[in-house]
Amino acid sequence: MRIGELARRTGVTTRALRYYEEQSLLTAERSGSGQRHYSESAVDRIQLIRQLYAAGLSSKVIAELTTCVIDGKATPELLQRLAAEREHLDRRIADLAHARDRLASVIDGASANMRTGAPCRRDS
Repeated sequence: MRIGELARRTGVTTRALRYYEEQSLLTAERSGSGQRHYSESAVDRIQLIRQLYAAGLSSKVIAELTTCVIDGKATPELLQRLAAEREHLDRRIADLAHARDRLASVIDGASANMRTGAPCRRDS
């Protein structure tokens, strides 16, 4: 498929797809006229790349990981690095869950105060 179709199917801009190629995250075959052509598997690969970016991984780590996913080969160093990234994500998830719970508490308190007409209470 051509770059425009891949962009439409993945919700990623063509500029982002070119950047992924520059970062060795994605590869394309070239036609005789130089147009990019992607395999069907590029859709899943883009989804993986987007998820890993959203999780805070760098393009370098993503490039190493996607190589591992494609050919099934990983070095002990890469596995150690990925385990560290997973631990970092676990901490971020816990922090986000805590922030969500605090926000829910504020919303619940403010909603109750609106019903009773009581002023908002400030936590210190």
